[in-house]
Amino acid sequence: MEKFWTTYQYDIIWAAIVLATVATLWFLTNVFIRFVQRRIIKKLYNVKDRSVLLIRRILRALWIVLGLIALSYIFIDKDAYQEATNNFKLILYLGIVAVATIVTASTANEWFSRSIRQRKNAEIDFTSYKFLRYLAVVGIYFVGVILALSAFPSMRGIAATALGGAGVFAVVLGVASQEALSNLVGGLFIVAFKPFKIGDIIKVTDTMVGSVTDITLRHTIIRNYENKMIVIPNAIINKEKLINYDLGERFCCQWIEMDISYGSDIDLAKHIMREECESHPLILDNRSELEMHNEKPKVVTRVIGLEESSVRIRCWAWARNFEEAFSMKCDLYESIKKRFDKEGVEIPFPYRTLVFKEEQLENLSKNISVRLDNNKSTDKETNR
Repeated sequence: MEKFWTTYQYDIIWAAIVLATVATLWFLTNVFIRFVQRRIIKKLYNVKDRSVLLIRRILRALWIVLGLIALSYIFIDKDAYQEATNNFKLILYLGIVAVATIVTASTANEWFSRSIRQRKNAEIDFTSYKFLRYLAVVGIYFVGVILALSAFPSMRGIAATALGGAGVFAVVLGVASQEALSNLVGGLFIVAFKPFKIGDIIKVTDTMVGSVTDITLRHTIIRNYENKMIVIPNAIINKEKLINYDLGERFCCQWIEMDISYGSDIDLAKHIMREECESHPLILDNRSELEMHNEKPKVVTRVIGLEESSVRIRCWAWARNFEEAFSMKCDLYESIKKRFDKEGVEIPFPYRTLVFKEEQLENLSKNISVRLDNNKSTDKETNR
C-alpha cells in the first residue's frame, strides 16, 4: 500500500483536486442559479426565465468536460500534454462564449420585453420595440456563432471575413436577391414608415381583414374575425395596397346600399333607410355645428344609380370604428329589408326579356315536337 501511494501519490492528489474543484463549481453554479431565480427574476421581472435553466445545463456540462480533460493528464504521455491543454482552452472558450451569448441575448430580450409592457400599459405604440427585439436577439446570436467559429483554425478566415466590414458587405450582396433579405428589409420599412402597427385593423384583400398581432423579421401576422392567424411575408405585404382602419381617425363611413324596383316609391324607400340608420344605437353623428344648425340630416341618403331592373339607393352612415361599422351594416340590412316588406317597397329580382325571330320560333317548335314524339315512343315501348 505504501508502495502504491509512493508511486501514484501525485496522480491521486491531482484527481482529488480535480474532483473537488468540479464538485465546488457544480455547487456554486446551483447556488448562483437559485439566487438569480429567487432574487432577480421573480422580484424584478416576475417571470421564469428559461435562459437561466439553459445556462445551468451548459455550466454543468462544461465543468464535467473540463474535469474529464483535467483527469486525462493522469493517463496520457507528457508529449500529449500540449494537445490536451489546447483542448481544455478550446472547451473553456466555447463555454464562456455560449454563456455570454445567452446572457446578453436574454438581457436584451428582457429589456425590450419590459419596455414593450410599459408602452403597452401606457397605450403607446410599441411596434418598433417588438421588431427591434427580434433584430437584436438574432444579431447577438449571430455574433456568438462567429466568435465560436473563430476558435477553430480552419474557420477563422470565414469568421474574420464575416465580422469585417468587407465581409458584411459581401454577405449582404450575396443574399440580396434572396427572399429572406427581402422580408427583412420589408419589415424594416414597415417599422420605419409605419403604414400600420401592432393592434391596427387592416384589410389586405377581401379575405384578409383583421388586427395585426405581430411583425417579425420574416412575416406579419394578422388575426382575422374567425380567430385565424394569417401569416404574410413582409416582402409581399410591403408591396400590397392595403386599408388601415386605424390610421389617423378611427371614424368609419359605412355604405348601406339597397335596390328597389322602378314601380316602388323612392321617397318612401329613402325615408325608411334614413330612419333605420338614424335609430341604430351604433350610429355616429358626424355633422359639424354648422350642418346641425342648417338641419342637415344625420344620415345622407341619395339615389346613386339606375340599374337594369332596379333603382339603387345609398346611405352614408358613420360609426366609431370598423368593428361597430360592420355590426351596424349587418343589422341595418336586416331591419331595412323587414321595413320594406312591411310597407310594400319591392326589392326586385333580375328580369330577362328574350326575343326570338320567326325562323328561330319555327325551329324551336319543331325541336319541341320531335322531343315530344320521341318521349311518346319511349313510353309505348316501356308499356309493352
